Amino acid sequence: MEYYLVVKYIHIIAAVVVTGTGTGIAFFMFMANRSNNPQAIYITTKHVILGDWFFTTPAVITQIVTGILLMNMLGYSYSSAWFYWVFGLFSFIGLCWLPVLKIQYQLRELAKISVELNQVTSEFKSLMKIWTLLGIPAFIAILGIFWLMVFKPFPVT
Repeated sequence: MEYYLVVKYIHIIAAVVVTGTGTGIAFFMFMANRSNNPQAIYITTKHVILGDWFFTTPAVITQIVTGILLMNMLGYSYSSAWFYWVFGLFSFIGLCWLPVLKIQYQLRELAKISVELNQVTSEFKSLMKIWTLLGIPAFIAILGIFWLMVFKPFPVT
């Protein structure tokens, strides 16, 4: 198999992992939060953190590496409108995701306190709203990157 196709395949798989993990994490956090069950919330927050470290982080790194390789292989310009949009959306996602990572640790600690109190704290609920508000635009930006990758609506050279 051609080297380009292998790199492209890995790039696509990493994109699927990022999107799938993000969607799954959001769904399970949302459902746990809705349950108001402190134990379920605590277990979910612990697993969400693991999921981000085991799946999302390596997939994001893979996206960067394979994206650069593909740009160079295809001769796409780093000064093209298409690249600026991709880079801008990717950066925007990162600016949303980094605080989310920090918030997840705070949510885990608040969930642990909630287990001890046998009641979900108002601090957890407030922070969960912020976590959600950061996740929604980041997910929309991921969909925007998929659109840019498939349709290439701007010149790439």
